[in-house]
Amino acid sequence: MTSGSSLSSYDDLSTSDGMLTKSRVHVNKDKVLAAKTIRIMPTAFLPTASPALSDNQRKLVANTVDRALCIGLSERFQIVASDTSADLTVHAVVTHAATTDEIAAGASQVAGIAPAVLGIRALVPRIPIGLGSLTVEAETQSREGKPPASMIWARGADSFTSSPRVSSAGDAYDLATAFGNDFSQLLVTGSSPFGAMPSAPSLQKISASFGGKAKYAACEAFGRGPGVTGMVAQRVGMPPEWTDDGAAPVNGRGPSE
Repeated sequence: MTSGSSLSSYDDLSTSDGMLTKSRVHVNKDKVLAAKTIRIMPTAFLPTASPALSDNQRKLVANTVDRALCIGLSERFQIVASDTSADLTVHAVVTHAATTDEIAAGASQVAGIAPAVLGIRALVPRIPIGLGSLTVEAETQSREGKPPASMIWARGADSFTSSPRVSSAGDAYDLATAFGNDFSQLLVTGSSPFGAMPSAPSLQKISASFGGKAKYAACEAFGRGPGVTGMVAQRVGMPPEWTDDGAAPVNGRGPSE
């Protein structure tokens, strides 16, 4: 877990870990649940977060955070454009992103496919070398300016639940969605997403997660997920850069350019 300096305060954060995730959380449940509208400011990368990633890879990871937030927050909030006033404003900053070792990821893919080629059904763990990780800190600001919710979130890829991708940004990309889901859950429920039974997602959220149209037009700024194509690409270890078009272009340029 790598803290940055983007949060208004770090004093009220309390440890709230999950099985795979380290986190520190603050939430004012009453104020969060009273909010109806929310806007999402584009996620930023600290300059020191991951110098080994290219600019395009950082943009892709950051946009994946925003897209996951928009889909998840749509479960309860009305999402408005980033230049529109809202009850809450969300902003996340990536403070650390360890890269994925592409050679080890490729070897893991080969090791996983080999038993199937031989007609053997077996779960082959990912080679525990060069696994990527991600640390993100985020907060919401109310109209009054005081943050009713904030979180520092850190998670690394592992040998059993993480799919190896032959890309230095592969694990950070996948973990970006996990963060977006967890922070969204914090704001939708007003409680830590860890230690509680997950609620069933709406059909709208499932559709949007598979690349369908988002519930609110504001989410289209972050583009649509690669859907089934992306799932297949993840399964066979293809780089996310090959299937995810990133943010929707604005006048021929992405919103972060």
